[in-house]
Amino acid sequence: MRGRRKKWGTRILLLSESEKDDELGARRVCSRGPGDENRSPGSSLTMSTVNVERVGAAISSGKKLGTTSFTGRNGILCRYFYFAMSLLLAAIVVDGFKRTVNENLFHPAIPRPFILWIHASAFTAWVIFFISQSALVRVRKVSWHRSIGWFGAGLAALMVPLGVATAIVMARFDTVQLHLPDAEPFLSIPFYDMIAFGVCIALAIYWRTKPELHRRLIFIATCGLMDAALGRFAYLFDNNLFFPCLDLLIVLGVTRDLLVDRRVHKVYFYVAPFLIVGQSLSVYMWRSNPAWWQGITRAILW
Repeated sequence: MRGRRKKWGTRILLLSESEKDDELGARRVCSRGPGDENRSPGSSLTMSTVNVERVGAAISSGKKLGTTSFTGRNGILCRYFYFAMSLLLAAIVVDGFKRTVNENLFHPAIPRPFILWIHASAFTAWVIFFISQSALVRVRKVSWHRSIGWFGAGLAALMVPLGVATAIVMARFDTVQLHLPDAEPFLSIPFYDMIAFGVCIALAIYWRTKPELHRRLIFIATCGLMDAALGRFAYLFDNNLFFPCLDLLIVLGVTRDLLVDRRVHKVYFYVAPFLIVGQSLSVYMWRSNPAWWQGITRAILW
């Protein structure tokens, strides 16, 4: 009996010591943090150090998430850029034309030709169309976007000859009625605008099944119409800065591509040289009025 008691006592003692060792090991694990059992004895970490590491990692991942949510493929810039730009272009149109629309259209000293009202209505309709199309894409009403798109195609087809006709009629009016000296050479500006707008819209319609090309061409074409509004600012008009300001709007599209796609879409590389050459040539023809351009404008107007 005494031998059995000694054996049981020895077992109990060994079990209690094992439990103490387990408890001590658990305490060590808690003080080090999970996954640190393999650390060397000399490298001890406190609970505060582990927490700092975890919080730092969380903050770092939060920053990455915040950046991605703004500039990533599904970020705010990707989803809202074209809609926001449509509102910005509308604001430029309103702010620019409010400076002259009253005295030049609503209550002029000399009544303007009726075609100017048609021209203003058509180009205003295009700005509204651009906003509505951007909004429909944003709310994922793609079928509506495609259906209304054909209205825009017809409107654009009307705007090009209407813009040319309005420029010719207003050049005659400004020369005969208002006696403006540079009305004839100024034809180069609206003529270039209609060529650039018409080509971009034609390409956008042709590539309507390729959204990445289509949306950028429509955006460039609409930005190209902004020189009429920007030219209402006297400083920009007198210093030939309405085209550079227009180009800055297109550069915003390039910046969007860099932030979202990490590259610039090829359509900008193809279109930019033609825009720069066309803008430079039209300003030269207006300001310098070379003899060959004088002959062309006189043949058109008279």
